[in-house]
Amino acid sequence: MAVVFTGKDLKIEDVERIACRFEKIEVGPEAWERIKKCRAMCEEKIAAREVMYGVTTGIGDFSEVVLTPEQTQQFQRYFIYSHSAGIGEPMREEVVRAAIATRINVLCNGLSGCRPVVVETLAAMLNAGVHPVVCKYGSVGACGDLAPMAQMALVPMGEGEAFYKGERLPGAQAMKRAGIPIIKYEARDGLAILNGSNVINGLGCIILSEAMRWLKMHDIACAMTMEALNVNTKCLDERLHKARGYPGAVTVAANLRKIVDGSKLLERPGKRVQDAYSLRSAPQVAGAARDSWEYSRKMFEIELNGVGDNPLFFPDDNEVLTGANFQGTPLAFALEALGLAVSTVCVLSERRLNRLMNPVLSAGLPAFLTKGGGMFTGLMISQYTACQLVNEQRVLSHPAANGSIPAAADQEDFVSMGMTSAIKTRKSLNHAYGVLGIELIAAAQAFDFRDAEPGSASKAAHDVIRKHVAHLDEDRPLHNDNNAMVEVVRSGEILDAVEKVVGSLD
Repeated sequence: MAVVFTGKDLKIEDVERIACRFEKIEVGPEAWERIKKCRAMCEEKIAAREVMYGVTTGIGDFSEVVLTPEQTQQFQRYFIYSHSAGIGEPMREEVVRAAIATRINVLCNGLSGCRPVVVETLAAMLNAGVHPVVCKYGSVGACGDLAPMAQMALVPMGEGEAFYKGERLPGAQAMKRAGIPIIKYEARDGLAILNGSNVINGLGCIILSEAMRWLKMHDIACAMTMEALNVNTKCLDERLHKARGYPGAVTVAANLRKIVDGSKLLERPGKRVQDAYSLRSAPQVAGAARDSWEYSRKMFEIELNGVGDNPLFFPDDNEVLTGANFQGTPLAFALEALGLAVSTVCVLSERRLNRLMNPVLSAGLPAFLTKGGGMFTGLMISQYTACQLVNEQRVLSHPAANGSIPAAADQEDFVSMGMTSAIKTRKSLNHAYGVLGIELIAAAQAFDFRDAEPGSASKAAHDVIRKHVAHLDEDRPLHNDNNAMVEVVRSGEILDAVEKVVGSLD
């Protein structure tokens, strides 16, 4: 079923479906009416030669330069040319799709002043799979994501490049093959496409959707390690977490109880009165990450359904207002919080991995999870890999959002650097798949050394792991196992298997 854009009720899950699963889109009838009404007002003001930023004036430090009527018509094309100034490899197609989708929803609010044909063309490109080639670097996250969005704006007018059905083509050729007419931008049209933080928003929506699945996967890995180490499960008691009141901790504790339910591994004698923090405080730490995720989602969905643009046209008041709704700081803060949360939970995972490896801490497991210690090294060096990933995540957790570098002759003297926040959070989440995958391999190996059955949910997870990674009986190169588990964790296969046993995790 197509996702209907109204400008008001788009969710991050909708963006992921459109971006990653090629869900079709439609623009709702009320949105079309708002777009047409706003354009009519804009055209009246253009005809009256009113001074409007980026419409009848230049941009940035040239905002005080008023254009002639002839220049007003030509300006949008030159504006897009000058702003197509990025660098680096092309962004992934799903990121470009997400950026287009989020921009369409902005325009559906009917406050941007562009012609309806601009929205029609962007929607047709999305539905046909025409994906502009957009360089990864060039946005400072204020005045929107100008450089990448400008490359996106080249293709509707038959310029630039685009990927279409697996080929990288000149923009005009891609549009022709897809059967989409190219357009000539008129006053306001080009700036209406560019002037928002929509690459940050689109990429962030994908990251957020993946991050929640990863957080659920964390609960599975944590539960398996808890079973392998015979933890004292009093730390998961619902009363304990409700007494403090953080919703994320309540949720994680509930997930862990659900996953370990029925585990014979947890019926063994020899429990400690209190386990180490990496086990006992998992609900509090991973729960705090959940609460950070909820904050980030809230910020992104405000942006999804708001009007990140400048200027804004208010037809009911017949007024044009210039401000800074393109500013990416709200999204940058949300991404910084999410990146910090993910990297912190990875520290927790690596510390549990250490306890599985260390014979002093592992409740009777063989050192480094091998029976042939000395001749064999077991999983020792996989921990090194996890350590490097965690170390780099700590570097990536350094904030970019307070790293403004003034631009445009100091007219734009504070910028969000939100694109940097998005890129590094994406990389940190990629590392998180590896850290968690290594813990899952170790937990599965530990299960193989125990003489009692895990809970049915953990057994289902173990079965999936063994489909992709064999038990380590004697040493072999482990990079293939580790890389395989990255993809298994990313795919959600283990999560699906567990949820078939215990129902949906929260």
